[in-house]
Amino acid sequence: MLTPRDQLLASHQEFRKLAQEHTQYSQRLESLTQKRFLTDDEKLEEVRLKKLKLRLKDQMQLIEREFRQVGQNQVA
Repeated sequence: MLTPRDQLLASHQEFRKLAQEHTQYSQRLESLTQKRFLTDDEKLEEVRLKKLKLRLKDQMQLIEREFRQVGQNQVA
């Protein structure tokens, strides 16, 4: 049985796009955290990426919440 997230990744284009962006930001952040020292520009990028990741996560959670509500309404 697929989780709601897996179902959304398989069937919801916007959710899939948000998840891909989130992964890209995570990968870039990971590469920044591997560095011993960050330049000022890299520090700004790190903060920006963290904010973008959080925004995407919030959007994905909203879509998932709506998906669950629709599923519950169909069962009821």
